[in-house]
Amino acid sequence: MNHKIQIFDSTLRDGAQGEGIQFSLADKLAIVRALDGIGIDYIEAGGTTSKDLEFFAQAQNLPLKNSKLAAFGATRRAGISVADDASCAALLKAETPAVVIFGKSWDLHVEKIIQTTLTENLSMIFDTVEFFAKHGKEVIYDAEHFFDGCKANRDYALETLKAAIAAGTSRIVLCDTNGGCLPDEVAKIAAEVAAVIDTPLGIHCHNDTGCAVANSIMAVLSGCTQVQGTFLGFGERCGNANLSAVIANLQLKRGYLCIPPEQMKNLTSTARFIADVSNVSLTNDMPYAGKSAFAHKAGMHADGVSKIPESFEHIAPDKVGNARRFLMSEVAGRSAILEKISKIDGSLTKESAETQKIAERLKELEQEGYQFEAADASFELMVLKELGRYEKFFDLDYFTTIVEEPSGITEYSSSAVIKITVDGRAEITAAEGDGPVHALDKALRKALEVFYPSLKNIHLCDYKVRVLDPQNATSAKVRVLIETTDGKDTWSTVGVSKDVIDASWKALVDAIEYKLIKDI
Repeated sequence: MNHKIQIFDSTLRDGAQGEGIQFSLADKLAIVRALDGIGIDYIEAGGTTSKDLEFFAQAQNLPLKNSKLAAFGATRRAGISVADDASCAALLKAETPAVVIFGKSWDLHVEKIIQTTLTENLSMIFDTVEFFAKHGKEVIYDAEHFFDGCKANRDYALETLKAAIAAGTSRIVLCDTNGGCLPDEVAKIAAEVAAVIDTPLGIHCHNDTGCAVANSIMAVLSGCTQVQGTFLGFGERCGNANLSAVIANLQLKRGYLCIPPEQMKNLTSTARFIADVSNVSLTNDMPYAGKSAFAHKAGMHADGVSKIPESFEHIAPDKVGNARRFLMSEVAGRSAILEKISKIDGSLTKESAETQKIAERLKELEQEGYQFEAADASFELMVLKELGRYEKFFDLDYFTTIVEEPSGITEYSSSAVIKITVDGRAEITAAEGDGPVHALDKALRKALEVFYPSLKNIHLCDYKVRVLDPQNATSAKVRVLIETTDGKDTWSTVGVSKDVIDASWKALVDAIEYKLIKDI
């Protein structure tokens, strides 16, 4: 394995600048524990606000095994000393072992944005880095807008780096702050800097051209030994380099050591945990960690990967803790269907009458508008029904939903009444909710919890409605996809109808029945 590449995570600082991202103190501490657990070298947060200082005070008590905390701030302001700069004083109060100082490398920013002289900017960099170095801090200098600055005035951009080095920085980080560079530019400029600078280099890329991961990799190949980014790639504007992809690419493809090798299998679970804590949806197509990263739908692909995995997979999914998935659709082919149903009945073959029957039923349902590639639980229930092994857990006698209008008059906008029967025993229950589907969900689970107490632990975590034939306007058929969790596992179900309540009911029933089957 090649030499070590430091991984510097800025989810709690740069990531927090992403649209819709809001971290509580508990969220931040949970993310720190996750990043430390997988072996991230540095974890950066802010450092100049009261909330930042509260976080660092709490984080100091965490028994971190792998990660070093870093506070982040700017060089002193023009015309004042570091000692008189309130932001610099706040960084000291963070009491972190490492401090990240960013300064201007682009003459345009020096003269037009912060409106000072090029000489004063060099003094601001030197004075601030020296101040923290003398206080015993490991100083990492982020050369903001370095690539744009280098293209505009190469000599001055390099002078800013030399000022930080003379003052005692331990590392220079080249920042593509606007995210506008392409991989060949990053490789060329990083290599030029590495040829004249002996201080260890790092790279910090934004994703405004969609090239942040590629740019980070090219910078490493050109001499950088630290990569900054956010674990899932979210951040200001189009985000930052996605560290989960950077780590996997460098370690699995190029042989660099980014995290402990035994932790690579935790890449996917860590990504999904951070997504949950951050209250963002992990995109299905995210490299390595996404739900669809190793999903196969076309019949030829599914057949090929069943025979020789590397024929359609660039790595084995278990290397990053992910799993192969065969998506059920009319184009999937019998190999994919067999792979799926063999988990239910291993005796079936591609030639079995049952396999043919399931394939035909799948086509019929997809003609009606069902989509099973995103609803594995509903597919499994369908297979059990076709195999004659489906167990019905309850019968619906009736349900009624009522929507209150205008909404806002009462706490909840809707109510539902439901009557079900289990083993000859009837249960009638009512519930209120934010909308008819919410009310129906609450009423159904409330009624069934009398018979099946484990349902108290489940809740919906996603609900999507897709109009299938919009040309039919309000009489259009809709497909409802529901994602449910019991706190341990997550599963998806689907329902289709011209009535959105009926489609939701079908998906809700599948979700509950799947849970009950799991508990048997």
